[in-house]
Parts: sequence; C-alpha cells; structure tokens
Amino acid sequence: MTVHEYILERRARARLHMTLLDPDKQTPQDAGVLAKEASDAGTDAIMVGGSTGVTQVRVDETVLAVKSGAKVPVILFPASAANLSPHADALYFMSLLNSRDPRFIIGEQRIGAGIVKAWGLETIPMAYLVVEPGMRAGEVGRADPLPRNNPTLAIQYAIAAELLGMKLVYLEAGSGAPEPVPAALVRAVKNAVGIPVIVGGGIRSPEAAAAVARAGADVVVTGTIVEVARDGDALRRIVEAVKAAR
Repeated sequence: MTVHEYILERRARARLHMTLLDPDKQTPQDAGVLAKEASDAGTDAIMVGGSTGVTQVRVDETVLAVKSGAKVPVILFPASAANLSPHADALYFMSLLNSRDPRFIIGEQRIGAGIVKAWGLETIPMAYLVVEPGMRAGEVGRADPLPRNNPTLAIQYAIAAELLGMKLVYLEAGSGAPEPVPAALVRAVKNAVGIPVIVGGGIRSPEAAAAVARAGADVVVTGTIVEVARDGDALRRIVEAVKAAR
C-alpha cells in the first residue's frame, strides 16, 4: 500500500491527524522520542520539514530517528529541494500556488525532481496555500496570503489544483499563528473539491482541532504542541478530538 492509499484508506474510517517535526527545532534523537510519543498518542503520520536552512544530512538523520521511534509513515514536508531524504516513506511534492516567486511554485520542484525519481521515493502532489497571517511560511515563500474572511481565492486555487491533478490541498495559517484557518474557509474549500483537505497552523487545543475537523478538514496537522510543549497527553486529546469529529 502506498502512503497516499494509506491516507485515503484511513480517511474512509475517520479524520486523520499528522504531527509535524522540524529538523531545525530539535536534535534527531529528540525527534525520534517525540515521534514515538506522537505515534503512541494516535497520530496517523509524521511529517518532517519546515525550515529552509536545514542540511540534507540533518534531514536524513531526523527521518531515520523518527522511523526508529514511530510506527506510522514518515512524510517529507520540504521547504526546498535541499531538504529531501531517500529514507522517508513519501514526499509531499508541493507547490506554493499563491507565492509571488516562481521558485516556490515550480523552481525548487524542478531542481529536486530528478533525484526524487532516481530514489524511487513516493510523491504525493499537493497544493500548498498560505492563509493569513501566514507567519514565517508566508514570508519565506513570498506568498500573498489568502484572506481569512473571503474564501473566493482559496476556492479558485483549490479547484485549479484538483484540475491540475494534485491529490491534496493544504491550507496553512503558519506555525505559531494566533488562530487556525477559519472554519468557514475550510468548509468552503472542502465543498468545492473532491480531494482531501489538510489544515495546519495555529491549532493548539482539542477544541480548535475539532472545529477545523468538523468544518471539513480531512487531515489536521499540529507541530508546536509537540515541539514546544512536549506534552504527550495534550497531543492525545487533540488526536482524539480530530477522530471524534463528524
């Protein structure tokens, strides 16, 4: 079973939770410990990535440590072509569609495509959409953040992504965002497309996670609660809230 098939199969039973670990925010050894805690808490996959200045060696070491600790797939979430690893189970082959810089729409993808194909690494084409405030993700990606209170642009991008053959749409408020992507925007995008919608950024409580999931998020992503709070019980409550959402 591919990782994409795994996501779809699990989504047929419940909404998914994924844990994001940034190789720049902890040692590989700590990442392995955090991955085990997240896996034990019920997360469905570990995403590895986020920062732009991380070397491939650090990414490799982190992925291997995460795989040794977690019993779930490890998916790369790269900020650039320099943040890849052949040791992951899959790669979000993502395009930041609302970037002003072609580098983040197709440039980094062009650079990394050959090596990813040579590795035989599973790729999952994904539209990455930064929503206000966008935080560091929006700054680094030179994005024009999508407005929080008007879903029109988000819907247009999401439909275009689906028609281009992308398999997922990721709505990103940005790590450390004061609030998650609004429920109304999530709902509007989900109603417009037939592919899974991922939502991340600003989700720190079971209540926030449940609200995003009830609005239509197929996958809810959290990272800060694991990396900063180091609170496995808090993560478990978030995972339970996501999976209980209807």
